[in-house]
Amino acid sequence: MKRKIRSYEDLEREEQLLEELLLTQKQLVQLDIEILKQQLKPATRALKFFNNITTVDKSNLLLNEGANKAIDFVLNKFILARSGWITKFIIPYFLKNYSSHLIGDNKANIVGKIFSLFGGKNARLSDGQEKASTSSNVRLRGSEN
Repeated sequence: MKRKIRSYEDLEREEQLLEELLLTQKQLVQLDIEILKQQLKPATRALKFFNNITTVDKSNLLLNEGANKAIDFVLNKFILARSGWITKFIIPYFLKNYSSHLIGDNKANIVGKIFSLFGGKNARLSDGQEKASTSSNVRLRGSEN
């Protein structure tokens, strides 16, 4: 690949060829990195799942506590009622940890659903009051002209 450089034009051509070679090498490295990321996706998903069942997301204490009480009630009273004490300890532990991460990821949807359950009539009244107040503001502005 060594070419004899005899003139300035030869030097410029060689520089251009080397820059093109550098660009293709950079693209090749980027492609290799993307391929590695795709190949490692199952491992990263498994590690994320393992992390989710072994650690607790403490950002939503109230929602997590409600989910923990529901998990304790359902599992201990119905599903694991006749199982051993080890099973009664381990399975709820993992489910509570995993549910805390699910709650953390979907907090906005969960809170919206809870408020829609309890705020049915009040939400409709406040919407109606807002509409009435905006229409009266429009009338007042129109009467000023």
